[in-house]
Amino acid sequence: MKIKGSTVVITGASSGIGRAAAIEFAKQGANVVLAARRKSALEDVARQVREHKGRGLVVPTDTTDADAVESLADRAAASFGSIDIWGNDAAVSLFGPLHQTPAKDFRQVLDTNVMGYVHGAQSALKHFRRQRSGVLINVSSAVGEVPQPLTAAYSASKAAINSLSVSIRGELMLDGLKNVHVVTVLPPTVDTPLFDLAANYTGKRVVPMPPIYPAQKVAEVNKKHLSEESRRSTTGNLYQPVDHALAAVDGGWEGKTRQNRRKILGVSAGTAVLGGAALGAGAVGLKIIGKVSLPKVVAAKLAYSGAKKATSKARSRKK
Repeated sequence: MKIKGSTVVITGASSGIGRAAAIEFAKQGANVVLAARRKSALEDVARQVREHKGRGLVVPTDTTDADAVESLADRAAASFGSIDIWGNDAAVSLFGPLHQTPAKDFRQVLDTNVMGYVHGAQSALKHFRRQRSGVLINVSSAVGEVPQPLTAAYSASKAAINSLSVSIRGELMLDGLKNVHVVTVLPPTVDTPLFDLAANYTGKRVVPMPPIYPAQKVAEVNKKHLSEESRRSTTGNLYQPVDHALAAVDGGWEGKTRQNRRKILGVSAGTAVLGGAALGAGAVGLKIIGKVSLPKVVAAKLAYSGAKKATSKARSRKK
């Protein structure tokens, strides 16, 4: 299997890493199936895909709806013959002290970030198992390994995604499906619209914080994570997609001094952080990949790189 001519399904493709990944795969000649709640935003991405000579299919999808996700997979396979790569990236976030967070909103984060990924994985694996090949990419977060205050729902959801990936990988290993790979992406703070879209019960405007800190630095989140600008409580994009103007790759945070130097956390031998680590069905270990600079689309490029390594490995095994 190769990227050119392959079929890639991306949820959360309307903005951020998902949107950037869609464009990156299109540049490599992939057929890209674009899924998110905002049809108009997806059509914008589809136009960019076509500008890069890629083929794009827009399928508005709410990933909390299992039937809708299964329909997304079926449409992708019917349109392009197969599904080679599935990227779970649709996610929402919530900032606020747990005691002030409505249980309904907490549950919505879990429904989207965890069950949305479960629905995506189930639908993708149905096709991957039948064809005995494929790459599942689960976009998680560094906070899934290093949780932080004021993001209990988001951190818990990302930790669940990490565990989900490991469990799926083990099942594939037990079934001898060596050409079906699971890649887990753990980016640090990335310049996306997430901070403006998130539900917010802090009373302050949420601003990005650096991704990798010593444990004691995490305790400083109240100073680092919030500006002094007052904000009313909001449910953000938990229940409805918001302004089309926020459907973009970046969120306007690029250029911050504290974002210029970053570390990417990775799990080797089965989990890739932004595609940087080895892929496979073996044991899991934590390591630091190194300090890098993250321009707007680097996360997507590295996720693409991880998928490419996995597909290359599958191709070599077939030989």
